[in-house]
Amino acid sequence: MPYLLLYAVVELAALITVASWLGFAPTLLLLIAGGLVGMWLVRREGARAALALAGAVRGGRPPHAELTDSALIGLAGLLILVPGVVSDLLGLLLVLPVTRSLVRRRLVAGAERRAPVLRTARIRGGHTVVDGSVVEGRAGYGGVVVDGGPGYGGGPGYGGGAGYGGPRAAGPRQDRSTWPDRPGPRSLEG
Repeated sequence: MPYLLLYAVVELAALITVASWLGFAPTLLLLIAGGLVGMWLVRREGARAALALAGAVRGGRPPHAELTDSALIGLAGLLILVPGVVSDLLGLLLVLPVTRSLVRRRLVAGAERRAPVLRTARIRGGHTVVDGSVVEGRAGYGGVVVDGGPGYGGGPGYGGGAGYGGPRAAGPRQDRSTWPDRPGPRSLEG
């Protein structure tokens, strides 16, 4: 609540300053013109951001920058709709690609400082991460068993989990000797 009151005081002081400098009618025309130009820019940049977002999704890469741009353009549109000189100026600055990229970098850096996992997600963007575990000392390929988890098939020592299917899908603890006609492990060499 105190921030809203502070905003109203700053906005009123800016409006009085501009009106005393230009006059009432030019100030009113400036607010209307700023709103119209701002909404045109928001519409244009919003369409660009939507196309960039669709391109990122279609290309299979994480749309971090595109989503942030879309959010900042939405905020710019909201600021332009709110009557006032300061909000219009801030909204117009957010619509411009140069200032928007500066704000985006600051926002991303601040979010990554608060939650370091966000930085890891951005760095790993575009790469496939396969969840699995390596268990040493069991039968398998050279004493190492690669366990891809449930659904990867093969049974114990062959990918783990119950994803092999059929009567053999009893679970990872089932004895391999009971599997009929089970082929042996594939060799990693040639």
